Amino acid sequence: MDPILVGYVRRAHGINGALVVRPLTDDPGHRWVPGAKFTSDTEPPALLTVTEAEPYRGDLLVRLAEIADRTSAEALKGISFTIDATERRDLDDGEFWVEDLVGCVVVDQDGASIGVIEAVEFGAAQDRLAVRTEAGRFEVPFVDASVPQVDLERKIVVVAPPEGLFESA
Repeated sequence: MDPILVGYVRRAHGINGALVVRPLTDDPGHRWVPGAKFTSDTEPPALLTVTEAEPYRGDLLVRLAEIADRTSAEALKGISFTIDATERRDLDDGEFWVEDLVGCVVVDQDGASIGVIEAVEFGAAQDRLAVRTEAGRFEVPFVDASVPQVDLERKIVVVAPPEGLFESA
């Protein structure tokens, strides 16, 4: 299984090697803690250890044991941090990993093919499945009423979309 992306470096901060990191995880307060270890997407990959992490203007201000000055921090701009898939938390019923949904075939309740999930769009009120069809890209609210069944073993998602959702404009 591919490594799981948990954040990336936006920029260096200050002169002591701090980094502004955009967390890409469902629970940054538990993932980005002192002692957490991440693998970089550099070549060769490096194992990096968090010594401090605190909220900073919608991102995190992070210090790593391996980075002690601004020059070293600036060299990390744009790198991503990953974890092994086995390090993810256990999911509750009705929860899914995005990478498990992307690529699933979307069918209606009669089994007729509609398209393929190409992304999951996150929203404040609800998430949406971005479905690529022959007519274009459409977003289906990812709620029980619109998505009554997800079968990850068969890679099939059954939708009951509102009338007219998949009609082209």
